[in-house]
Amino acid sequence: MAFINDNFLKLPGSYLFSEIARRVEAFKASHPGVKLIRLGIGDVTRPLPPACIEAMHKAVDEMASADTFRGYGPEQGYEFLRRAIVENDYAGLGIDASEVFVSDGAKSDTGNFGDILAQANTVGVTDPIYPVYIDSNVMGGRAGTLAADGHWSDVCYLPCTADNGFAPQIPDRRLDVVYLCYPNNPMGTTLTRSQLAEWVDYALANDTLLLFDAAYEAFITEPDVPHSIYEIEGARRCAVEFRSYSKTAGFTGVRCGFTVVPKDLTVKAADGSRVALNAVWNRRQCTKFNGTSYITQRAAEAIYTPEGKAQVRATIDYYLRNASTMLSGLRAVGLEAYGGVNSPYIWLKTPAGVTSWEFFDKLLNEANVVGTPGAGFGPAGEGYLRLTAFGTYEDCLEAMDRIAKNIKK
Repeated sequence: MAFINDNFLKLPGSYLFSEIARRVEAFKASHPGVKLIRLGIGDVTRPLPPACIEAMHKAVDEMASADTFRGYGPEQGYEFLRRAIVENDYAGLGIDASEVFVSDGAKSDTGNFGDILAQANTVGVTDPIYPVYIDSNVMGGRAGTLAADGHWSDVCYLPCTADNGFAPQIPDRRLDVVYLCYPNNPMGTTLTRSQLAEWVDYALANDTLLLFDAAYEAFITEPDVPHSIYEIEGARRCAVEFRSYSKTAGFTGVRCGFTVVPKDLTVKAADGSRVALNAVWNRRQCTKFNGTSYITQRAAEAIYTPEGKAQVRATIDYYLRNASTMLSGLRAVGLEAYGGVNSPYIWLKTPAGVTSWEFFDKLLNEANVVGTPGAGFGPAGEGYLRLTAFGTYEDCLEAMDRIAKNIKK
């Protein structure tokens, strides 16, 4: 008889975005013909950059000829893309192409990285947090049991609230692993260079592994906000960084990202020896992953051409204009809203006494706007709702108009 991994049975019955989809479908069934404006799930709406399309067409043509056909590629990613990443995203930061692993996206890598970490590791997360960080540790047996208040017993939560400027406090105890996501999803907030340096100092002093999700770094506009954790001295010895092309270049349907695992980064084995994470992650990928497609990697490489950079910048600026429009529109009607400056996300405080899911339903039914309840991102997310700037500019304007007319503070 086969047995299930019981850790999967500990997960709540419905994934956050599945529950949102269920409620939206129920609304559509009872309100046919009503136009919904979807500002909930963080999917993009702008087309792929022309440079990427051109590169993909050329790569497809190569696959049609025996002379240029490509079969299995390197599990770590083709050298041409890894080199482009190092030369453009990490220039001057001491990162080598052998430390870059191309994948099908940051979500996969952040979820899969726990494969190479022992079950006994203590885990810290900012709260609220992207659900994959928590759920993957539940699956890995590191989270404990779920309490009625939404906390997992073995997870250290680092609350991010308006009272602390949405910046997590450094733990007063040692943790083995800490997840950081900046610019943050869902809050849209950032850490300054000095704030991030405090985390690196903590990690080095406590032999803590930082898993740093920088999927939204391209949206950074302020000079004191680091684009990479490796801009901080010492980070190569304590941090793994995850990147994605999903939101920067519209690759949500193409799937491509990468993870940087410096060779300086080691962790302890059961016998007390130090093990290089780069080699272990490489072994994991070679066993469980056959690499991102050649066509996709050629498209990603095109992002780094002069034309590609300009086209991606235009797309990001489009979404940032949406975010600015939403931020000012929400504040104009007396609602508290955060983020939207270095990020495509708006973190909206619900009216007094209204829960996240109640406000979700209110927006859906009264303004016909879809958001994401903050409670789905962790206990500290209760009382907030996330809106994304990935819709069209016209939809963002209309959504703010609907909220102004239908939603009172």
